[in-house]
Amino acid sequence: MKYRNETVRKIAGMEELVWINPKEMNYSEYEKNLPVSDEELKDAEERLARFAPFIKKVFPETAETNGIIESPLEPIFSMQKELEKIYETEIPGKLYLKMDSHLPVAGSVKARGGVYEVLKHAEELAMEAGMLSVTDDYSILADEKFKKFFSGYKVQVGSTGNLGLSIGITSAALGFEVIVHMSADAKQWKKDMLRSKGVTVIEYADDYGKAVEEGRKSSDADPKSYFVDDEKSMNLFLGYTVAASRMKKQFDEKGIVIDKEHPLLVYIPCGVGGAPGGVAYGIKRIFKENAYVFFVEPTLAPCMVLGMATELHENICVRDLGIYGLTHADGLAVGRASGLVSKIMDPVLSGIFTLEDYKLYDYLRILNSSENKRIEPSSCAAFEGPVTLMKYETSRKYVEEKIGKNIENAYHICWATGGRMVPQEDMEKFLNTYLK
Repeated sequence: MKYRNETVRKIAGMEELVWINPKEMNYSEYEKNLPVSDEELKDAEERLARFAPFIKKVFPETAETNGIIESPLEPIFSMQKELEKIYETEIPGKLYLKMDSHLPVAGSVKARGGVYEVLKHAEELAMEAGMLSVTDDYSILADEKFKKFFSGYKVQVGSTGNLGLSIGITSAALGFEVIVHMSADAKQWKKDMLRSKGVTVIEYADDYGKAVEEGRKSSDADPKSYFVDDEKSMNLFLGYTVAASRMKKQFDEKGIVIDKEHPLLVYIPCGVGGAPGGVAYGIKRIFKENAYVFFVEPTLAPCMVLGMATELHENICVRDLGIYGLTHADGLAVGRASGLVSKIMDPVLSGIFTLEDYKLYDYLRILNSSENKRIEPSSCAAFEGPVTLMKYETSRKYVEEKIGKNIENAYHICWATGGRMVPQEDMEKFLNTYLK
């Protein structure tokens, strides 16, 4: 089969690539017609603040942050030097790791959107029943009467793993009956952990798309069931956007100023797109034209770059090109991008990198040996961004045109999307996995 578009030809050949987004808009233009209002972003922040007393009560690991679910932002300068040396590249500026891998509650970026959507649903149900008002101390939601009330309702979700964990853990803590529909690539330890919390896990021999489809069907048939739709949920999206304002506070604490002279480049692993899309949108709203966001996908499941490069969004699947999405990056093993998110990203995203699976484990070993930090292999996709940014001619030209010499003062943030809950035994296996 011949492909007229060079990017699609490379995607079909499962080649590593960088795609620079031709639809990215000048931020001052983009701001005139925002798809998500600042009121909606503020509403999401305020809701999470209301729930903080409940979160603090039921998830003791959030006591230090008073029930706010947040992750560290760490410099990884030793790794930066190692990456430059091993890959014979230059990473101008400073490299940091945003450790959503270590978020409380669910140990992944999904603790942002997943927790938020479940809490919003619980709040709506309790308010409709006259059991809760916004002026209450939300720690009362941990009381037995609320658990009994929520036990009459179901929450369902389709997931490759991490979203299922965040939805399952949060819903179970509130008392909901929870059903997680898991695709074939979901890790066993994630299924085991959910079952240990009393969650029903239904396994499919098929991919992520099938798990979502079956979950949606099952939920639609039950009037007391609520489906968390990773492909189409604006609530999930809003939960993720809050990450940006939180990171701004961390920059302030570290004395980091983001401006034209000190640009921000962010690299986020991407599956269906909900989490990276929400985070990217939040970042652009706060740092505006001084922020450049890139997604990173495996060559074996490059659904977002395929959807955006062809402008077909959710109407094309990697299987249409003979790619079956069988990747070691289990959290990114998605064949079809979220149409909701890919369209919101059209004017916002700088570009997308893809990488081969073997690098996930190589990057993990380098992070472990240079910084003594461990994250899921899927999360390690983020490192491909800074490693190859100045290597590909197209991304180097993009940097020269958009950022120029200020790239020397850049802050590069690799977004670690999961890892804290990986059992020790599994992590040791990851560290000893060599695909090349």
